[in-house]
Amino acid sequence: MMQDDSFTLPSRRTTTTVDHAEHVHSELLSQTAAKQAYDHHHQATIPTRREPETIKLEDQPLADDQRALLAEFERRRRARQIHVSTDDVEVKANLRRLEEPICLFGEGPAERRERLRNLISRLSDDEIAQKLRKKEEDDRRIETTKEEATWYHQGPDELQVARYWIAQYSLPRAKERIQRLKDYVAIPEVHRTSKIQELYRRLRGTSLHCSQVGDTRPLFYCEFSPNDQMLAVSSRSGLCKLWTVPDCRPIRTLRGHTIDACCISWHPQSTLTQDPGVINLASSAFDGSVKLWNLESDEPIAEIEGHAPFRVSKVRFHPSGRFLGTACYDHSWRLWDLDTQDEVLHQEGHSKAVHDLAFQCDGSLAATAGMDAYGRVWDLRTGRCIMFLEGHLKPILSIDFSPNGYHIATGAEDNLCKIWDLRQTKNAYSIAAHQSLVSTVKFQRTEGHYLVTVSYDNTVKLWMHPVWSALYSSTGHEQKIMSADISLDGRWIATVSYDRTLKIWSPESIK
Repeated sequence: MMQDDSFTLPSRRTTTTVDHAEHVHSELLSQTAAKQAYDHHHQATIPTRREPETIKLEDQPLADDQRALLAEFERRRRARQIHVSTDDVEVKANLRRLEEPICLFGEGPAERRERLRNLISRLSDDEIAQKLRKKEEDDRRIETTKEEATWYHQGPDELQVARYWIAQYSLPRAKERIQRLKDYVAIPEVHRTSKIQELYRRLRGTSLHCSQVGDTRPLFYCEFSPNDQMLAVSSRSGLCKLWTVPDCRPIRTLRGHTIDACCISWHPQSTLTQDPGVINLASSAFDGSVKLWNLESDEPIAEIEGHAPFRVSKVRFHPSGRFLGTACYDHSWRLWDLDTQDEVLHQEGHSKAVHDLAFQCDGSLAATAGMDAYGRVWDLRTGRCIMFLEGHLKPILSIDFSPNGYHIATGAEDNLCKIWDLRQTKNAYSIAAHQSLVSTVKFQRTEGHYLVTVSYDNTVKLWMHPVWSALYSSTGHEQKIMSADISLDGRWIATVSYDRTLKIWSPESIK
């Protein structure tokens, strides 16, 4: 019986020990949990030295207004470092290049300068470069389009008649020219070379033969008569004078222009078979007037109208003598029928003024020199531009055909003289001719064995063909040389200058 009670009733000591252990264990767990919670709370709220505050700021994105404020501070900092020109003209130019209005209502130079500074500070370097590059590309594209465009207009019925007449006139002359070249090539090379070397030897002995004061104002242009016995000279006084060759005695003063006379040109048959009482000379002036002269009167016998108020820089007779070409500063050149004194061709094609004009010896081609730094060769029989002379960097002031019919010389403000080949349609040679702009280029008028160039550096030079090395150079004028010409027989070279003098040069013993 006692044995059964010991198994059914637990002792008091054992029960008390178990309850105490459980109580202690639960307290320890509660203390541990409380400590962990306390530590976790403090770690989340109190930053330590190893955890800087910036980490917390980076985790939280900035507000839009804060970001805008920082951007404004950065822009102002950049603006203070930008140096803007104090020249108002340059400021306007920079605004225009950035495609911004150059002036706002009530805005002065200081405000405009500050606006440009703020504008630049808002743009990145890439955006500024992109705007400038886009502007330059657009300007270049527009300029190229203008320069390369060739304008053709519907002409009158007289133009078709004139083209047909020029074709009939030029084809036989072209055939004769080609035959002369074939005959020349058939000559043994030894004889040809010896003849040319003798010519060059005489040219190296060129000397001043005569000098004369031509007018009270600077002289512009000179040209020998077809018989080489007279020289026509135009001047800034508006007067055109005829002088004897080679002693430079005045023959006649042609009074008709009231402003600077740019050019005077002889009819191809004047002093040969042309009647002295009809048209023998043509002249032009700054006011666009073109006057026609005979050899019996000091007054013009006719006037060609239609150019005013634009300057007519050059007048040239067609080799046939029936037509007159004029180079005008309205970006065009024109062809006039002297039988009727009507304009049969008004040809555009240059983006700037046309300064010079020349006809091929056959009469089938015309070449024009423009202030746009380009030249063009035109077929008078079809009206097409058959060659584009691209290579000069500055305006072309003079152009001339060689007697061989396929070489062209141009002189420009870039101090270069260029030789062009029509057969290959390209620039054949470039001559660094002078120290200043080349005002006139002229081929030898019979065979084209040498070339004469004059310049604003006061020098006249002779160049041999085809190597284009210098044969002769002289500084005979005190000021810039405006024009030069070679007589048909090759005995004389004439130059006129801004120093108001005309000079006659003579190669040694050329017959």
